[in-house]
Amino acid sequence: MKTINSHQFEYDFLVKNPPLMHYDKSMPFTKWQELAREKLTELLGLPFEKCDPETIIEYVLEEKDFTDYRMLIQTEKGYNVPCHLWLPKNAEKSPLTICLSGHGGGMHIAMGRAKNEEDEQDLKEWYHRAMAVRAIKQGRAALIVEARNFGESSLSGYGTSCTEASKIALLMGRTVIGERVWDVMRILDVLETDFADKINFSDIVCTGNSGGGTATYYLACLEQRITAAAPSCSVCTYEHSIAAMEHCMCNHIPSIRKYFEMGDLAGLIAPRKLVVATGRYDGIFPLEGALKTFDTIKELYTVAGVPNNCALTIGESGHLNYADEMWAELNKMGIK
Repeated sequence: MKTINSHQFEYDFLVKNPPLMHYDKSMPFTKWQELAREKLTELLGLPFEKCDPETIIEYVLEEKDFTDYRMLIQTEKGYNVPCHLWLPKNAEKSPLTICLSGHGGGMHIAMGRAKNEEDEQDLKEWYHRAMAVRAIKQGRAALIVEARNFGESSLSGYGTSCTEASKIALLMGRTVIGERVWDVMRILDVLETDFADKINFSDIVCTGNSGGGTATYYLACLEQRITAAAPSCSVCTYEHSIAAMEHCMCNHIPSIRKYFEMGDLAGLIAPRKLVVATGRYDGIFPLEGALKTFDTIKELYTVAGVPNNCALTIGESGHLNYADEMWAELNKMGIK
């Protein structure tokens, strides 16, 4: 009898068992979307209890091309999310870009603001990470959210501290991804009330790279106010990525692969716009898995009757934010 290590057994078990809620056309697509959205909500540990947002505007800074509102917004009783809202000057109602950062120093990178020499080098080499700066240049408002366990919300106030928080969340039937999704949803509630005259809520693009792309994808699945999602270097089969190699604990959702592969979840974004970017040489979200995922996405968007509302773009490098490529595809879809 051949001996096999338990790690390999677990992986083989995942690979040979198809997801239980893959859409098989046995029911109307809209009915499947309803059931799948309910299941994903449950797996993420949502919903949490809503509370008074108790919004605090810490300061308002007038920049050359925009006004910067620095805010703390309570999304759960006792937890306040640091965030910035940049509103372009000389505009009545601006479309909105939600900027979600991945693992790194924190949300200040998305604003192009360095806190140290490492940040300065980061922004010099990877200027595409300054998503909010790009939004303003495009005439769009920018919402920059500090994700839980990143930056100001981390243990040290800079960098990341996901692992231990993720473990604690799992003990309580919660997930860090669910927490990050919930935070953005509740912040949007506040913006709809407090900035209704400043933002065009019929045009909301959510984008991010790596962990920010992951949050973008799951958020778009549940938050139907998002009109277009553009995740970079994050959408890939669990089989080729999350299950195949070491990843941060914050990427893990109990039982997710029992019910869905990552491509299946795009059926919850359809018919809204979706642009997926991947790096040809991305070592942690491999191209093979991204291509396989997009095959599923294309099939589901075709079922939804909008095959042209999804696109895949392949960047000619590694694990980066392919903003130029994603926005070129969004432009083709009529989003500027």
